[in-house]
Amino acid sequence: MTNSTPARPLAVAIMGPTASGKTAAALAIAAAIPSEIISVDSALIYRGMDIGTAKPSLAERAQVQHHLIDILDPLDAYSVAQFCDETKTLVAQIAARGKLPLLVGGTMMYFKGLTDGLDDLPRAEPALRARLDAQMLEIGAPAMHARLAGLDPATAARLQPNDSQRVQRALEVIELSGRPMSELLAQRPQTALPFDLLSFALEPAERSVLHARIASRFEAMLAGADGQDLLSEVETLRRRGDLHPGLPAMRCVGYRQAWEYLDGRIDMRALREQGIAATRQLAKRQLTWLRAMPQRVVIDCLSDNPAAQMLAKLDIAIKQKNRLAGS
Repeated sequence: MTNSTPARPLAVAIMGPTASGKTAAALAIAAAIPSEIISVDSALIYRGMDIGTAKPSLAERAQVQHHLIDILDPLDAYSVAQFCDETKTLVAQIAARGKLPLLVGGTMMYFKGLTDGLDDLPRAEPALRARLDAQMLEIGAPAMHARLAGLDPATAARLQPNDSQRVQRALEVIELSGRPMSELLAQRPQTALPFDLLSFALEPAERSVLHARIASRFEAMLAGADGQDLLSEVETLRRRGDLHPGLPAMRCVGYRQAWEYLDGRIDMRALREQGIAATRQLAKRQLTWLRAMPQRVVIDCLSDNPAAQMLAKLDIAIKQKNRLAGS
């Protein structure tokens, strides 16, 4: 199989919940078709956060060139708009090199922003964000969610009370624009992608098996290897002195619970239980987002060789695209 580079290049999305095997599938596809991987993950962007994010290993990254990994310090923020701009540029560059762009990850908001177009929401203001961060630490996520429910019921209804990052963003938008986020999003213009996107979704036929994978992987993060584990990683981050639990990076699943353990607020049993529960909740939200994407091609992540199934469908798509380009 070969990937031509027509006027509109072809890119492939490999989406799915955490622990669904996205990285393994992408590497298998890249072994069959010359490819480069664009990470679609809001945690993999941060340097020094390797274990808790299940970041592809250096050996895996040596096999295939990866993009949008280790591009930010945990103190910094990254927006959907930045992701979309950088991804569109990367897709064009990868296709120009005669390779297949693989968009791999589980941050559904990034995928949605890319495929549905960007909103016209006001950009963040550091001073306002710092004030909301302080309020979140003072009164807690449920109270902030209740505040949002009074100002923008539609947005509050689609967000979990503990989804502090998105709750704060919605409150930020209200303060900056004077209008609810739901109203602004309803007026969002639709924009066409400059490339064709074939979207695969790795979804489990049996949710309990995915839950078992999640538990096993979190236990492995705690156990670690070669003297490196999740707690030692978070300890290293804490020693910097400039990070705090209100930052988007430190609110990532696993890191938030590890920080609370190191603060002495929970014990090891609670760390395990809460970390696994939070990861399962993340997977549930990811699957909910996926079900709202009608153009996806669903592949059972628990079936035999999901990558082979994707390659077969990809072969058909490439041949069809080449025929259309030649007609």
